[in-house]
Amino acid sequence: MVGGGIGGLTAALALHAVGESCIVFEQSLNPRELGVGINLLPPAVEVLARIGLLEELDRAGIRTGSLIFATKSGQVISRTSRGLDAGFDFPQISIHRGRLFGVLLQEMRRRLGPGRFRTGCRLVDIQQQTDCVIARFEDQSVGKTFEQSAPYVIGADGLRSTVRALLNPAEKPPRWSGHLLWRGAVDWPRWEDGRTMFIAGGMAAKFVFYPVAQTGSDEARLTNWAIMMDMADGMPPILPEESWNRQANRSAVAEMADRTFDIGFVDIKGLIAATPEIFEFPLLDREPLERWTHGRISLLGDAAHPMYPVGSNGATQAILDADCLSKCVAEAHSSEYALRKYETQRRRATTSLMLGNRAGGPERIIDLVEAQAPDGFDDVRDILSSRELSEFGLLDPATGRLD
Repeated sequence: MVGGGIGGLTAALALHAVGESCIVFEQSLNPRELGVGINLLPPAVEVLARIGLLEELDRAGIRTGSLIFATKSGQVISRTSRGLDAGFDFPQISIHRGRLFGVLLQEMRRRLGPGRFRTGCRLVDIQQQTDCVIARFEDQSVGKTFEQSAPYVIGADGLRSTVRALLNPAEKPPRWSGHLLWRGAVDWPRWEDGRTMFIAGGMAAKFVFYPVAQTGSDEARLTNWAIMMDMADGMPPILPEESWNRQANRSAVAEMADRTFDIGFVDIKGLIAATPEIFEFPLLDREPLERWTHGRISLLGDAAHPMYPVGSNGATQAILDADCLSKCVAEAHSSEYALRKYETQRRRATTSLMLGNRAGGPERIIDLVEAQAPDGFDDVRDILSSRELSEFGLLDPATGRLD
């Protein structure tokens, strides 16, 4: 497994659960619990529960109970139940990415052994043989290269995947949408029941606010927030690589938010001011690949299908990839057949999600409402048809009503 992120670690655990040995090679010398909030949808939580991690996830995260869609001015479009509250067999869990990484890494080392997670190993090349794959790595701690042979190799090494680049040397750089995203997490007073997610605005300008962990007091939550803006006008079509995950200009973000959003229940400027670190991300993806699998080599997670962070599908889809891969390996008579079967089951679905996320995913309904009722509305059913309400999931799964 090349890449020790959420997808790679989940795949290692899932493969171990079906009796398959795995070594994870991670490029970072000292992987740390970094990042901000993410959401795991019920199908992903089911996968992690099957490998015995639900109790740890509950300790680290929050079981999301409801999701509110609103306009930039804070007018509520819909409120829908989530996870168990919506009738699913497993919860939706909001969690800090770093804490999820910590849970997966600790469990992977415990089950597979610490020697199965090797850090500071930068992939240099892959060569396929008749009966195996030979991967060559640079050990960055000593500056020397070494080789590792295996029946197959999975590239779970993210948006700028080295495995993907070796398989597709003529591929263009990641595609920038023209949007920038600013994100942070901070202890903040509990809002509503402490399990509610709030999204205001669509693809032109969006504010996201939800709890990801308990704090020492029941009156507060570790709260994730994000602001996304369309910044395409006047900016270069391709951002430099160093623009990824850099510290943001706090005052500039606060000024943009103040003139764009009017959300009565939260002091957005105060939220930004209280956040210790604010990160800036360009929204990047790639054109869908016609194939992931080349013989004994395939891709997983963002290496296979990088997508915009809308609809809570990034980590969720990587976890579903890992589950599918482990099942195919357990059932197949050969590595090549297992990887082809895995791609057949996963590539079409994730390609559809990638392309849908470019248009805003399920949240694009907010754009539609704002375009048709820029000054607000009395009843959203005057704007949206029953078909649209159902298509975009705005009817509560538990009640069938627009609550």
